[in-house]
Amino acid sequence: MTFQAASLPAHTTGQVRALVRGRRGAALLHELAHAFGGPYHVLLPERFDANAAAFRTAFTEAGVDGRVYFAKKANKAAVFAERAAAVGLGVDVASGGELREALAQGVRGQDLVVTGPAKPDRLLEIAVLQGALVTVDALDELDRVIALAAALDRPARLLLRRLPPAQPDSRFGMDDRELDLALPRCRSAAPLVTVEGFAFHLPGYDVRPRADLAADSVRLCLRARRMGLRCDSVSIGGGFAVDYVPAEDWRRFDPHEPRHYHAGRTFPGFYPYHSPTAGAGALRAILAATPEGEDRTLAELSRSSGVRLLAEPGRALLDQAGFTVFTVRGVKPRDGYAILTVDGTSLSLSEQWFNSEYLPDPVLVRRTPPDDARTGADAPGPGPYPACVGGATCLESDMVTWRKVPFPTPPAAGDLLVYLNTAGYQMDSNESSFHDLPLPPKVVVTTPSVQPVPHGVRWRLDRRP
Repeated sequence: MTFQAASLPAHTTGQVRALVRGRRGAALLHELAHAFGGPYHVLLPERFDANAAAFRTAFTEAGVDGRVYFAKKANKAAVFAERAAAVGLGVDVASGGELREALAQGVRGQDLVVTGPAKPDRLLEIAVLQGALVTVDALDELDRVIALAAALDRPARLLLRRLPPAQPDSRFGMDDRELDLALPRCRSAAPLVTVEGFAFHLPGYDVRPRADLAADSVRLCLRARRMGLRCDSVSIGGGFAVDYVPAEDWRRFDPHEPRHYHAGRTFPGFYPYHSPTAGAGALRAILAATPEGEDRTLAELSRSSGVRLLAEPGRALLDQAGFTVFTVRGVKPRDGYAILTVDGTSLSLSEQWFNSEYLPDPVLVRRTPPDDARTGADAPGPGPYPACVGGATCLESDMVTWRKVPFPTPPAAGDLLVYLNTAGYQMDSNESSFHDLPLPPKVVVTTPSVQPVPHGVRWRLDRRP
């Protein structure tokens, strides 16, 4: 039986379709490819603003006092920290570099939450000086924060990170015994230390476990208040899914079939590219859930206890907020499919970091418009035209896409491949200048609301060097 390559088209927005499929938009993408001479990323800050508004609306509709922090590790670009500052989001940082970058883009120190394990003293010192909220991961870190606050004679704002009871092997957070030791230490260190509450992070995207642990953390806040601690906030972490592809396409697609991939490659697992409960919808579902042992929803429990809920989405705030563009350099025929080589590497699609594959179909943007394409004897036969995508390095493992993607027309040198919805973790988490290749630049694209401009959009380079 002849192998049929499987398609997995990605969700898009009107703005993205205009850039990728519209004549003026495609001309701009080719022009930028020529200007940069290599791959590049497109950033769409207006979409970030819309996602931020949706999360805040979810809190408002549930009547919950909530705060949204953008998890900066999801994308290094300056523009998203700029937008977080402009629309009043907090920013979650986990390194000195992320903290400095957030401050440089206008985020106030009091709007930062500093996370991560075993934070260096210098990072903790800056966090205390800036009035940032610090998530404390361990008892020895708590002792260092207390000592720094005393040395600086400045109060430290803390969340105590919990080890999820269902994840006893996690290396993050404190178990109940450690929290029982931490709380009296914090009380003794007052007023140099203010415990504003507790934090946790759960892997996966299930609603019920997050609602259950949030409710348990609210109860822990009430217990800590009886000890004289402030404890009026609970961070429920990040991990809000993104819905990349339509449900029916994901249902039909079998990501574990080796025939789908060059060299019969197999992978241990994949991101759930379709999620029926995603983004701000996932937050709504968590707030509406009734936790175990409660007869009220989490939203009702939050309101009655006066506990504020904090959320730290990264990927979900970047849904549809960017894409990645490669240029096809060459086409090598194989038996039943082709190997495309592009001008970048797999390090710009970071699922390879997790020994996995970014599955949504890339979009082919032809160098030659369809109405100018070849005709007659030179015209290609009916598609699809399956092809995998290799990177520009000398490594066999440098495959941007192992999967044999069915393209509607045969790809050719000079065409563009656009990987959609890559702003969340994909485009820069694992970038490298291997082979002395420059890191792909980031292009900020906005739609002017008044005057017409060439290509229908305006663009500039992201301010981050």
